[in-house]
Amino acid sequence: MQMIRAIVRPDKASKVMKALFEAGYVAITRIPVVGRGKQRGIKIGEITYDELPKELLIIVVKDEDKDFAIQVIMESARTGEKGAFGDGKIFVQKVEEAYTISRGTKEL
Repeated sequence: MQMIRAIVRPDKASKVMKALFEAGYVAITRIPVVGRGKQRGIKIGEITYDELPKELLIIVVKDEDKDFAIQVIMESARTGEKGAFGDGKIFVQKVEEAYTISRGTKEL
């Protein structure tokens, strides 16, 4: 299994979640976060905003579903056809083990 963490614009988070749900990925964790990317924030006049609001979406998918899930996220999170700075980032990690607390069972 693979854990996909996507950091997206707050105004795109609901669209991404809807697209994932429609693609069959219903188990999603959504966390509001702040941060900055390579652009080092936004400067408006004399004020620099270096902690920009984003949403962190976390899903776990089967190995064979990883590329499709990433494509769903990219298409729904991208601003316009070509995208824009600040659209976000996707990180993927292998999941070694997972457990369902209520049942006390190991998943995998």
